[in-house]
Amino acid sequence: MKRQSRFTPVLEKMEYRAFLLKKQAYQTLFLSLPRKDAKRLIFVAGVQRSGTNMLMDVLERSFETKVYHERDPRAFDCYEMRPPRIIHKLVKVSSAPHVVLKALCELQDLRRLMDEFAPSKGIWLVRHYEDVVNSHLDLWSGMPESIRRIVEDRNGAGWRGRGMSDETHALVRSLYHPGISNESACALFWYFRNILFFEQGLDRDPRVRLVCYEQLVQRQHETFDELFAFLGIAYTPRVSRQVVASSVRRRSPPEIDPAIRQVCNALSARIERLVG
Repeated sequence: MKRQSRFTPVLEKMEYRAFLLKKQAYQTLFLSLPRKDAKRLIFVAGVQRSGTNMLMDVLERSFETKVYHERDPRAFDCYEMRPPRIIHKLVKVSSAPHVVLKALCELQDLRRLMDEFAPSKGIWLVRHYEDVVNSHLDLWSGMPESIRRIVEDRNGAGWRGRGMSDETHALVRSLYHPGISNESACALFWYFRNILFFEQGLDRDPRVRLVCYEQLVQRQHETFDELFAFLGIAYTPRVSRQVVASSVRRRSPPEIDPAIRQVCNALSARIERLVG
C-alpha cells in the first residue's frame, strides 16, 4: 500500500498527460471544422490562493476547452497576460470552442478584457480570507513591503496597485502601519483585490459569475453543473472527480489586525449576500 501511495502522484501525472494528448487529437479531428458560433474566451479571475488552479484543472478536463495556465509562456509573461494581439492569435488558432485564461494580475481589467474579446465570460472565484491568508503564508513573506509600496505610490507598485480607487487607496493607507504583520498584510491584499469586483460593477454584469470556493469543493456536482451551464459547456462528474474539500478551514484562524479583519468581514458578508 505504501509503495502504491508513493507512486500515485506520478501515475496521476502520466494519466493526465495521456488525457491531454487524447483531447488534442479529438479537437484536431472533430472540432477543427468551420463553426457557426464564435469561439468564447473564459477568464478565470480571483485573488491568488483562491482555488483558481483547481478550477483551471477542472475546466481543462473538458473536451470543449483549450486552457492556458499562467505558467504558459505563449499567453503569459511572468504571470501577467500578454498583449491582446497575442491572445487574439491564440484564440484564432484554437480548435476548441472555449479558450480559458487566468486573469489574476488583471482583476482590475476584467470588464475591459471581456469587451475586447467578446463574446466572453468571466468567473470570479472567491475564498474565505482566513484560508487565503494561511495559504499565502506558505509561499510569501514580503506582503508588508508590497503594501508599503502601494501606500507610497499605487501606480508604481506593479499589478498589485493597478485599478485601485481613491477610496480604497485611502483605506489601505489608514490601515497600514510600519509594523504590520505578514498575516494582516495578506488579508488587506485579499480585501483590496476582491473589492475590484464591486468597483467595476461586475455584480451587475451578466457575463460574470461570482463563485465561492467553499461551494465548489463542498457541493461540487451541483455547483459545477450550474457553473458549466453558465459557460455553455457540458458537465460530467468525471471532470471534477479529483476535487476535495479538505482545505476548507483546515488551519487555525491567522492573527489579523482587528481593523483589517473588520473590513474583510464586511466584504465577506457582501459577497455571501450575492452568492446566497
